[in-house]
Amino acid sequence: MGEIAAVTLATLFATVSPIDISAIFAALTAEETAKERRRIARRAVAIATVVLLTFALVGDSLLTALGISMAALRTGGGIILLLIGIDMVFARSSGANSTTETEDAEALERRDVSVFPMALPLIAGPGSMGAIILMMAHAKGDVSEQIVVVSCILVIMLITLGCLLAATQLHRILGLTGVQVITRVMGVLLCALAVQFMFDGIAESGLLNH
Repeated sequence: MGEIAAVTLATLFATVSPIDISAIFAALTAEETAKERRRIARRAVAIATVVLLTFALVGDSLLTALGISMAALRTGGGIILLLIGIDMVFARSSGANSTTETEDAEALERRDVSVFPMALPLIAGPGSMGAIILMMAHAKGDVSEQIVVVSCILVIMLITLGCLLAATQLHRILGLTGVQVITRVMGVLLCALAVQFMFDGIAESGLLNH
């Protein structure tokens, strides 16, 4: 139980990346009042939470409908998480947990950024959605483990909300170097988790037995 909680928390913290998101949030809401920033932060996290919980609840049914095996999910999900982890280690941006230049430009023209780009795709992005489906599939058949995964989602969302509400102060304390150190450390851990998912998927596929 403790192992799946630790893995889920580490994976979601790396894929959601609350500290990095708070920096984007601070930039996008620089001209807003403190009250408006709090409203945007709460709305963005609420929407993202609903999206992620939906993926947690219907992800297994979606995989069954598409005919995707657990081995394929673990291997494919591991590859995606590995790419995200590599980007984090080398401080690069990818579409899996960030926005493109076009999306950034569109976001700057919008007054309310809570839905786009904050909730989607920054907080609830392809990386975090894939990670949740992967973890829920891993806990398939064990209701207690699935409850742990859902609880971890809520914990990460609370951490994300806290980071958004304290975005300015947080980045003033950590500084650019501090943020990059945390990002790189989490990137290394995510790469290790991703490779383990890939190993498990390949072993479960039976390819090595032929």
